[in-house]
Amino acid sequence: MSLSIDFSGITQIMKTAVNDGRDFLYEYEVYSLLALSGAETPPKSMFIPRGSKLSEQSLTALPGDRVVLKIVSPTIIHKTEVGGVRIVANHADRIRSGMRRMLYEVPEQYSLWLERHREAAPAAYRNLRGEALEAAIRKDLAGVLQVQFMPPDSNTFGNELIVGLRHTREFGMVISAGLGGTDTELYAERFRKGQAIVASSTSLTDGHGFFEIFRTTIAYKKLAGLTRGQRRVVADEQLIECFASFIEIANHYSPDNPQSPFIIEELEINPFAFTDYLMVPLDGMCRFAPQQSAVEARPVEKIDRLLHPRSIAIVGVSATRKNFGRIILENIIGEGYPKENLRVIRPGEQQIEGVDSLTDLDKLQEPVDLLIVAVGAEQLPELIERVITLGCAHSVMLIAGGLGETAASRQRAEGVIKQINQAHTAPDGGPVFLGANCMGVISRPGGYDTWFIPREKLPLHTATKVQRAALISQSGAFMLHRSHQCPELHPAYMISMGNQTDLTLGDMLHYFKDSSAVDVIAVYAEGFNDMDGLAFCEAVRSAVFAGKVVIFYKAGRTPEGKAATSGHTASLAGDYMVCESCVRQAGAIVARTFSEFQDLFFLAERLHGCSIHGNRLAAVSGAGFEAVGMADSLTSDDFHMQLADFSDQSVKKIQSLLESKQLESLVSVVNPLDINPTADDEVHAGVAEILLEDPDVDALVISLDPLSPAMRTLQDPENTKYDMNAGGSIKNRMVELCETADKPIVTVVDGGTLYQPLRQALIDLNIPVFSVCDRAVKALSLYMQGRLAADSICAAKGIDAWN
Repeated sequence: MSLSIDFSGITQIMKTAVNDGRDFLYEYEVYSLLALSGAETPPKSMFIPRGSKLSEQSLTALPGDRVVLKIVSPTIIHKTEVGGVRIVANHADRIRSGMRRMLYEVPEQYSLWLERHREAAPAAYRNLRGEALEAAIRKDLAGVLQVQFMPPDSNTFGNELIVGLRHTREFGMVISAGLGGTDTELYAERFRKGQAIVASSTSLTDGHGFFEIFRTTIAYKKLAGLTRGQRRVVADEQLIECFASFIEIANHYSPDNPQSPFIIEELEINPFAFTDYLMVPLDGMCRFAPQQSAVEARPVEKIDRLLHPRSIAIVGVSATRKNFGRIILENIIGEGYPKENLRVIRPGEQQIEGVDSLTDLDKLQEPVDLLIVAVGAEQLPELIERVITLGCAHSVMLIAGGLGETAASRQRAEGVIKQINQAHTAPDGGPVFLGANCMGVISRPGGYDTWFIPREKLPLHTATKVQRAALISQSGAFMLHRSHQCPELHPAYMISMGNQTDLTLGDMLHYFKDSSAVDVIAVYAEGFNDMDGLAFCEAVRSAVFAGKVVIFYKAGRTPEGKAATSGHTASLAGDYMVCESCVRQAGAIVARTFSEFQDLFFLAERLHGCSIHGNRLAAVSGAGFEAVGMADSLTSDDFHMQLADFSDQSVKKIQSLLESKQLESLVSVVNPLDINPTADDEVHAGVAEILLEDPDVDALVISLDPLSPAMRTLQDPENTKYDMNAGGSIKNRMVELCETADKPIVTVVDGGTLYQPLRQALIDLNIPVFSVCDRAVKALSLYMQGRLAADSICAAKGIDAWN
């Protein structure tokens, strides 16, 4: 879409405000900005400064028999609540009367409002009360804006639109849109996710792309006349043009554009009303700031040395006790890393655990690929300075906690960050640092384990196949507990990021998006560094284009709108909503709970090679309650699956199989398919094979009915007829089936510890298995929906990521 946006004219409006001592635009200046943006023409308006004397002809110059008067003040955001908006007859005496009344009454009403809402008071008013507060408000009144009155097509609920931009610390410029008007905050709070307000990174979308997101909202359904008693009031093309204009403005006045002298902190129109298929802005605000200085880039390519080090040195190993450094040394050795490529920095010792010990870092003959620092945080500033000065390491792992986590340690952390950033200005970029407060890394391709957990506490799981996956966690404890509780998760890399003193989540995604050793990337995040959320999303999208699956969980979620601090409705795209929206739109599959995260990661590891063409599910069980449970689990606010309609050929084949087992009178061939508790291993596997060949089926969930007397589901039983390892057992049949099937297969073994050997055997053979059917259906639904969404993102760019 070609838009004619006068950026030089918009910049001049901002420069004029700066010359006036302001970092914001008044409403009439926002209208001027819109007029230069190539979007709809705003209503005619005239600013009347306080104390000015205008002629009757000037006062009544606007068209129409009525005009709107609005108070103009740098501190009053919500004008309606304090009597700051009035509609009067377009006569000079009515206009003068209305202006005088507003200039006196608004300070009184705003003062009373602030007494009831002290938390919303601007900084300049927080210590004022009574007459002093009212006087300060009156002093800040700039005047009155007179605006052309344009009656809306409809005053019914939902016929106003909010569109806003916001500069976020983590994701840069974000656009949001949804139900507008005075109750926008209420809509965002009360409507379920994505129904009232939607948001997107402007770097990851365009006008058409954001319109497709907006189409899912109640706001669009109301404006497009898709609800009972409504008629369309705006064309789709108008909305697309509006969104495209806002996105182009955002990307111009962005931290990513150093040519722009300003960054838009917030730009909002609330609301757009609609008159005869015209989008009419009825209120607007804009805040801006000077352009930021660029941050020195980190040499992300050195992550490869961190994950696949040819040499490792450790600082902080005790010769006499099992401190963190000693445990790390033992775990590295226990993983099989060659001792001859290891060094310990420890004065007074020749060797520790058979590893040569050096007295100081300067005794290293050449820079090591990885230096592990397991000393107290108070020693880090001096040690880091020495590492940088000596150039003795390409990458450094900072294990110590207490660096920036408390108020007392923040100054120390700032000093460390300054040292590291300065090192990155060197020709080779200096070393990269992982941590601090980092639990370490397990790199199976790199052959080492630096977690400081003793083997007695966390034994190795060697039976499960190492998966082509990476688990990246800002919390070491989260990663530790997930890996211990779910040994079926067996990624090639497990990386504890710590507090991101240097290397960030975005850096790690940037590395793994190009890794030939990884197909699946799972991320637990607690927060992003400045602009790193955007870098993370850009890396997620590149990973998706490369055919990888990204699973994401964000801790610290808050209800939509609760994180807004300015009180502006454009801030309704609260922190978690913005994060979820941006990461999801980049192509990641977003988990809402720890259980979802585990299940999605588990499925992604096992099902990455499967083809997914739709959301039609076949569900099979020998227990009626499971069949019902599967059907009940197909739909939620976050996903939607549908039961496949079996083809006539599949129905005939299943009926023939049932007849051969004399089960035809007990089973109706419908979906979900309850094949009866008397169905044996052959029936289960045969039905599964038939349905996987059905072109109308996209995936299969099948319960293996472990307690059924007809099934072979026990490990080493006294009665060999139940032996799960016997020829023709369901385990062996499922292995054969999964080796050739192209569609996702998820199994269910709903039974106690007696059937854990069967579950584990299936997992070890790379077959997804769950202990409860509804959890299996939910996890598979979320996974397939995420894969299909990623396919759509790729298709929009003409990319076939899976071939």
